[in-house]
Amino acid sequence: MLTSMQPQFEEKRFALRMALRLPIVVSGRTDDGAAWSEPTETDDISTLGALFQLNQDIEFGDTLYIRSHRPDGVPVEVKAKVVRLTAANYGSMRVGVTIIEAQENWIRLFVAWIADDNIAEGLAE
Repeated sequence: MLTSMQPQFEEKRFALRMALRLPIVVSGRTDDGAAWSEPTETDDISTLGALFQLNQDIEFGDTLYIRSHRPDGVPVEVKAKVVRLTAANYGSMRVGVTIIEAQENWIRLFVAWIADDNIAEGLAE
């Protein structure tokens, strides 16, 4: 009799992900419409999103704007949606986002940083 092992959890991520401390600036609007902006850095990024910490009070489903730069200095700005929130240190939140606009720009950013990281480690010819 054949039996199959069921995983204890189902992985919902479908994109290549890597740990990367990438400086970013995250901005959005409060409930009363006031604009805010907060510099932070990613814990990791994927071809479809990112995980980072924020001190700003945000909610699941909020729209955020993320600005960063490729290794060659080209600026990148994308629109993202909050898909994960967990408590972090000192009252901050760990925020997971999925990129919803200018996805091709985010993918180029991701690929550029992977290539730059591999060259720095001597993995590229």
